[in-house]
Amino acid sequence: MAEIGLYEAMRTLRAVRRLRPDPIPDDVLHRVLEAATWAPTGGNRQPWRVIVVKDREKKARLGALYADRYAAFAKMYRARLADLPEALREKTERMLGAGDYLGAHLGEAPVILVFCFNPKEMAITDAKLDRVSVVGGASIYTAVENLLLACRAEGLGCVLTTLLCECEPQVRELLAIPQPWGTAAAIPIGYPVLRGHGPISRRPVEELAFVDSWGTLFA
Repeated sequence: MAEIGLYEAMRTLRAVRRLRPDPIPDDVLHRVLEAATWAPTGGNRQPWRVIVVKDREKKARLGALYADRYAAFAKMYRARLADLPEALREKTERMLGAGDYLGAHLGEAPVILVFCFNPKEMAITDAKLDRVSVVGGASIYTAVENLLLACRAEGLGCVLTTLLCECEPQVRELLAIPQPWGTAAAIPIGYPVLRGHGPISRRPVEELAFVDSWGTLFA
């Protein structure tokens, strides 16, 4: 396996939605899963588990559930296209084109990783605030990001999806997920159909970072 620098991996970790059905060697799969175990979590409790879905019928069922939800999501996005500036509209159309492919083919990915979490093992310190709670994710998505970066290093395409969380009861039944565990993400992985990872488009530091107080830009 050729090594890739950490910064290079981060700046080229593109969402890859077109995946070949070719099998992933077990040693490669073990390495990316091991990378997930290295992630920091609150109290080092690691309140997550991941179900490695390889079974053809189960993947097909997950794919059907995903396709239904993606169709509604894409319809909402496309309704907004006309109001976007041309450059942004073209970029969004390309993203939706790749999303359409995944919506139709998610069940054909060689592996779908379903990340689960146990809320009883997490210190959700914002649970009582008058806003959406997000703190619990700090002990889940660190592992997800480690796995995504490991996939990048292994030449595997990958993309973080959450639409299947909308139908958690069906996913719970399909994969025999016990209570009180919930679902946090489903990540299809596989070798890319096209070139896969590459340069990404993100806002610069100057638009996202403040110094000492909100609004004082980090220059």
